[in-house]
Amino acid sequence: MIGVFVFLSIVFSCNSEQLQPQEQSQELKESIKRGALVYEDFCMNCHLPDGKGTPNIYPPLADSDYLMKKREESIKAVKYGLAGEITVNGKKYNNAMASLGLLDDEVADVMNYILNSWGNADGKIVTVAEVSKIQP
Repeated sequence: MIGVFVFLSIVFSCNSEQLQPQEQSQELKESIKRGALVYEDFCMNCHLPDGKGTPNIYPPLADSDYLMKKREESIKAVKYGLAGEITVNGKKYNNAMASLGLLDDEVADVMNYILNSWGNADGKIVTVAEVSKIQP
């Protein structure tokens, strides 16, 4: 009986590992690390250290439906700035975000950081090639 219990425990523990989220690639981990520094330098003043933004002024990046559903628009906003109304998590925001003057690799890194922080779990790496295709 104990042998059956041990066998089933091993089988179920092995199967549960397969259900775990796919681990991030080393490339994504390194990009996220670099992106955290870019975020600290350019984004944190408005979107705050926890990514929750400033109510009614700067939208949250934490648990953001906009980021998850509008990848290209999000990359474009980081690359070129943003003007006009957007809706994030059901709330409207209409405050301008200036272009930050970031290089494509910095945009990719900060996007990877944002898309994988504070409840966001995109898991798909934003590449420099992807960023370079985004036009104003």
